[in-house]
Amino acid sequence: MSLPPDSPPRRSGTDLGEHLSLLRRRRLLFAGFLLAGGAAGLGLQWLLPPAYTATTQVLVAPVGAQEQSNQVTARQREPLNLDTEAQVAQSAVVAARAAKLLNATELEPVEVTVPPNSAVLTISVTAATATGAAAQSRAYAEAYLANRTAGAQAALALQQRVMLAKLRQVNTGLDTVTEELSALARGSAEHTRALHRQSVLIRQAASLTLKYDALKTTTVTPGSVISEAVPPEEPSSPSLPLHLGTGLMLGLLAGAAAAQVRDRLDTLLRTPADVERLTGLPVVAALPGDGDARTLHDLASAVIAACPGRRLLVTGVPAGHGVSRVAGALAARTPLSVLDGSDVGDLTRADAAVLTAGLGVATAEQVAEAARRLRRHHVPVIGVVTTAGEPPAAPDPAPGRPHPSLGKLVAGPERGTDPGMASLAGRSRRSPGTRS
Repeated sequence: MSLPPDSPPRRSGTDLGEHLSLLRRRRLLFAGFLLAGGAAGLGLQWLLPPAYTATTQVLVAPVGAQEQSNQVTARQREPLNLDTEAQVAQSAVVAARAAKLLNATELEPVEVTVPPNSAVLTISVTAATATGAAAQSRAYAEAYLANRTAGAQAALALQQRVMLAKLRQVNTGLDTVTEELSALARGSAEHTRALHRQSVLIRQAASLTLKYDALKTTTVTPGSVISEAVPPEEPSSPSLPLHLGTGLMLGLLAGAAAAQVRDRLDTLLRTPADVERLTGLPVVAALPGDGDARTLHDLASAVIAACPGRRLLVTGVPAGHGVSRVAGALAARTPLSVLDGSDVGDLTRADAAVLTAGLGVATAEQVAEAARRLRRHHVPVIGVVTTAGEPPAAPDPAPGRPHPSLGKLVAGPERGTDPGMASLAGRSRRSPGTRS
């Protein structure tokens, strides 16, 4: 039942059960951080001023050939590039137009989103008041449409100027060719070439005239407001679920981390489960402060089954803690020679050892060091007996069994001893209180 020499102490692992066990052990620390996180979220909810969000929806329409268009596919069903239009709606030019409409120096930032597969811009503004948010959202929408109209009109004017310049150039060439025709003889090669140039220029002039007239009659329709912003009735922020949930989540994470750190730094043994968890040594018995006959009986049975020889050493952690009681109980209930470590040769004579650990006073490092010291002397450790506080004196021995004194507790003559030693052991059994 003893551990191999290289068995490392068990620490908290990575499975869910061990994590939950860790949180149960450090439930006060974990609950404190969790409550602190929730209180911080509620405090932030109370401290932050309310904010209101108003939204305007704008349907964007094509205005001319200068549009940055998308290829219409099964996934993209609108020819307009609405992502570009969303960036334009958030530009400084539109913000300046909106501020001018409201006679304000600066407006709140605007947020523009595009629903999938649509030609609609959702223009949202968050402000300190409901009316202010609605007014600014409407101003941004009007400023965007006005900016889009101005851009389209400027592009049309530029196209008209370019078209008019080309038409004038063609008309000038046509006048020149007409004058040349009057001076050339009919039927000559020069007359035929000039006549051909004249027909080409006439067709070009007619085409340019049609395009120019189309540009002049083009109507600019940048879009329209399909859902006007109204003052919201309730604030959009701060949000109680958001702040409380965030605070609780941060508290949960911080509490779990603090519990993990605290559990790794705190090696004080408070329960028998701590002994097995932190040292890896089995707990063969847990003795309460006032004693338990059934527990002592089970302890004696476990020791008899696990001890490979006749001599058992009882060592206390801290030094001497609980040794007298455990050693006396084992000497009275087992046929083993129980050594309490008072003799300098006990460590070399022992066939096995039992550690007694005081809960609340012993640490995992002390127990592990005591186990390592015994293993270095080739003494296997059967397990650990935990005691609550400083145990009282040893109970009366069982009926019919004398209670030997500590120091060298002998329950019977050891095998291989000479007759003199056996006689000495017999005298020790007849006279309780004398040392062998």
